[in-house]
This record gives sequence, structure tokens and C-alpha cells, in this order.
Amino acid sequence: MKEVVKILPQYSYIYLGDNLRTPYGSRNQNEIYKFTTEGISELFTKGVNLIVLACNTSSSSALRKIQQEFLPANFPMKKVLGIIIPTAEEIANFTTNRGVGILATEATVASRSYTDEIKKADKKITVYQQACPLFVPMIEAGKIDGAELEGIAKKYLDQLFAQDSEIDAVILGCTHYAIIENIIRKLLPTNVKLISQGKIVAEKLKDYLQRHPEIDLTLEKNDKRIFLTTKESKKVEHLAELFYGEPLDLEVVKL
Repeated sequence: MKEVVKILPQYSYIYLGDNLRTPYGSRNQNEIYKFTTEGISELFTKGVNLIVLACNTSSSSALRKIQQEFLPANFPMKKVLGIIIPTAEEIANFTTNRGVGILATEATVASRSYTDEIKKADKKITVYQQACPLFVPMIEAGKIDGAELEGIAKKYLDQLFAQDSEIDAVILGCTHYAIIENIIRKLLPTNVKLISQGKIVAEKLKDYLQRHPEIDLTLEKNDKRIFLTTKESKKVEHLAELFYGEPLDLEVVKL
């Protein structure tokens, strides 16, 4: 959202973080779908017309069913977009060797969504995936630096590059990982590009709205910002401030 607001500041936004039930990445598909649709329904009832699932796990495990079944049955005039396809469409611009690594949750890796979508975008790219199940719980617990986190990050990267030492681009395939981007970047070989999704998704959303003026016309442009969470916690407030870059007034909602 921070990156989207930078290039589309005129729009009104409602952000919903399901902090109470995170992480999604270790859950089964039924739970991910149920939790995601509950969040979507909450936002739609608050007047939202377009939702971006800023979660790779939900985008990989639930988005297709949401678009094909849930929306037609419940909110036929509303739109839900994901963040994996926009990232996959741009990855060819970051790799020379055509070897791309994915750091993501267990659910995102198991879905093979990145592998499939990147192959659609460029058949010559080979995709290597590494599940990082400890990252999100550590970040949610506020452990966003230190020797323990670095050690775990090094282990995941070693496992990724053991699959192919010629990987020259790595995607942070979970929006949580952006907050530890500097630690991961420090551990990467200097020739490897690290790709965080925020700017890519923001630019793609801007392009989407330009291509779909009929949707853009339905969106409120009063530059309001509302932040919702499912968990009342000082730690959540602190993390939200770190992610967004300024203090936030979080409103607690129950899904």
C-alpha cells in the first residue's frame, strides 16, 4: 500500500490486515480461501469496489476460485486482483541468465503459481523455489533483525542456490519479506538482483486503472486512508508503522 499510495495518492484506501490469523502460508487451501473471502466481504461491505490481495499466499491459493465462483455468486459488480501475475510479467526484465529464485511461504511454493505464471510470460526462464516457513512468524513476533534471523535467511538462501548457482534474480514472494529485505540483500551474491513487489504492483495497478476507466470511475478519490486489523496489539501497531513508514491509527475489526 505504501508504494501504491506514492503513485496513486488521489484515491481513498482501506487496508485490512488479518494479523490475528497470520501466517496463512502454513495453512491448508480451505482455510486460506475461507479467511480470504471473509476479509474480502468485510471490505466490500465498507464500500470498496476494487481489492488487491496483497498476499502471495491468498493470490496463489484462493484468487482463481474467488474470481470464478465467489464474486459471481456474491459480489458480481466488484473486482479482486492478485499480485503474482503482475510480478511474473515483469521478471524477464531482471534476469540475464534466465534463472529465477522464489522465496515464499509453503503454500505459495506448493501452489507452483510463480513457476506457472513465469513460464507463461517467458518459457526460457527456469524457476527455483524455496519455502521459508519461519520468516513470517518471526516478523510477526517483531524479530526483524539479529543473528538468529540472519542465520535462518542464510540457510534458506543456501538451499535455494544449491538448486542452481546461476540464479541471478530472486523474488521476495511474500509481502512480509519486504521488511527484512536489507538482511536478505546483504546475504546475496553481488550479481543477484533482489525483487520486492511493492513498486511492481503499484505500477501495474496504475496501468490497470488506465486500461479500465469503467472501474476507475467507481473508485472514491478523496485521499482517505483507513487501516483495519483483526488483532489489537502494540506489536501489530509497531510493525504497521515500520511497514508504512509513519504512525497509523489502527481500527480493530472481527471477521
